[in-house]
Amino acid sequence: MEKAAGAPAVGGSYPQKNAEILSSQYGINLFLAGLLLTFAWAVHAVGISKSHLLSYLITLMLIQLLWMLWYRCRSCTQRRLIRDKDTHAGARWLKCGITLFAVITLILDSFKIGYYIDFSNCLSPTEGIFPVTHAVHTILQVYFLWCHAKDIIQSFKTLERFGVIHSVFTNLLLWTNGVLTESKHQLNEHKERLITLGFGNITIVLDDHAPQCNCTTTTLCSIFSQGIYYLYPFNIEYHILASTMLYVLWKNIGRKVEHHQQHKTPFKFHGITVGMIFGLIVLTSTIAIVVVYLIQIGRSKIKSELALTMFYLHAIFVLALMCTAGIVALLIYRLEDRSLDNSKNPARKLDAELLVGTAAGSWLLSWGSILAIICAQAHPKYTWYNLPYSVLVIIEKYIQNLFIIESIHREQEKVNDDIKTLRIVTVSRGSTLSLTPSYKEIYNGRAARGSGEVPCLCKGSICGRENGGGAKEETSQENSSVMHSASDFSFYSRNSVTNNKRRVLKNIAAFLFLCNLSLWIPPAFGCRPEYDNGLEEIVFGFEPWIIVVNLAMPFSIFYRMHSAASLFEVNCKT
Repeated sequence: MEKAAGAPAVGGSYPQKNAEILSSQYGINLFLAGLLLTFAWAVHAVGISKSHLLSYLITLMLIQLLWMLWYRCRSCTQRRLIRDKDTHAGARWLKCGITLFAVITLILDSFKIGYYIDFSNCLSPTEGIFPVTHAVHTILQVYFLWCHAKDIIQSFKTLERFGVIHSVFTNLLLWTNGVLTESKHQLNEHKERLITLGFGNITIVLDDHAPQCNCTTTTLCSIFSQGIYYLYPFNIEYHILASTMLYVLWKNIGRKVEHHQQHKTPFKFHGITVGMIFGLIVLTSTIAIVVVYLIQIGRSKIKSELALTMFYLHAIFVLALMCTAGIVALLIYRLEDRSLDNSKNPARKLDAELLVGTAAGSWLLSWGSILAIICAQAHPKYTWYNLPYSVLVIIEKYIQNLFIIESIHREQEKVNDDIKTLRIVTVSRGSTLSLTPSYKEIYNGRAARGSGEVPCLCKGSICGRENGGGAKEETSQENSSVMHSASDFSFYSRNSVTNNKRRVLKNIAAFLFLCNLSLWIPPAFGCRPEYDNGLEEIVFGFEPWIIVVNLAMPFSIFYRMHSAASLFEVNCKT
């Protein structure tokens, strides 16, 4: 009978499991079709133009817009219903971050519209329709994520799975398109720089997708064309953040959650001054290094070599500091005895998987550089700095991943209930029970002893006894005073050590947060020694190495931004 009763519940999960499998396969096929279109446009395949790719992306965005509008309307009609929420998903700081990237993406779309107007004589109409559609899509999607990122969908689950996964892969395709467009622009610049470094044996063929007509307003065209590529890094981060938030929403469909109180963990600057100061120094110096690098690289062989040397030395120093900070944090964790939270949490699981998965991109580049240095026959002086740099990149991400993943899985530290709610129950002379002042007053020596109350600290019990004589009462008070002092000292010592550990961990998290933002800036804005070094192109060949870099670099860039977001959460949680 028990088996028969349980059968429907088990069988009832099959349709939803099938819906999950079918929707994921639909999304993958959607993505692969778009990926092939993107690749075909990139290699100038016969019969495939940019307008075909943009038409496909416009169609996907319009379908997502219709689904989001339908979901929003249905949510408004069911406003009175109490819905489950995933308190770990869609944190406020994450929503603020994606909003910032979305605003810059809207500026990018306005630049594209201006660019299309100036070259309207020779550009396809889809190049004008795309930025308009993308702007509308961006506004509505950010609004949707602010309102529904925490939702746990329990109705129309099959339909919603397809709608959400469609949105996930639409954003991934828009991310891929942005990465490819920005990479092609960067690649043309790096090909020209290799000539100044003396690598004349590398075939230089520029991949030009510029319009085949004159601009109506030369100054504006220059501003739009240059500005677009400086804004692409923010557009890329926007779409990858949107896809991860939507993926968590997809994983939460039909999920059963335990209703428990979620402790709010606001970000506070108090106690992280040291970490912030050192982090801001790293951030400021990194911006200065990037500016000098972009000015000097490609101007002459000597200036290019100095720019590369400067970059490597600065990166080695920063990475060494980050490794040290990460090791200290892990040692503190080893000294603590706190359990891990292993409850089911899609957002936390995705964070951990993204950290390890995206770190593989920079690990691939680092191992490629290490092999190139070992196998190369000639070694310019500046290339030797690439060896410790590549080794430190591997070690630093390994340590940082351990620190972040353990931090997000550790249970939040709670104040001991015995200490927090401590009240001393005593029996007074008049044989009536009364509560003495709170523990803070006792610690400060303000407890009322003149009333004849005899406090007694017996763990887990009430020990109030009627004292027959004054001598016994006096002895009891003295013993109680000794017990108070011992208890006070023990509690204060424990609390002091714990606070010091928390303060160190918060400073480390703040420092690593700013360091990851600092290390996101160079590759995002064109400071990429993996291109400019030249040694890897000689060992592996220009085209193979460029393919590796173009595949791995987007993951490396995303890793830094995702690590910064995770470390911000760690800082709030610690």
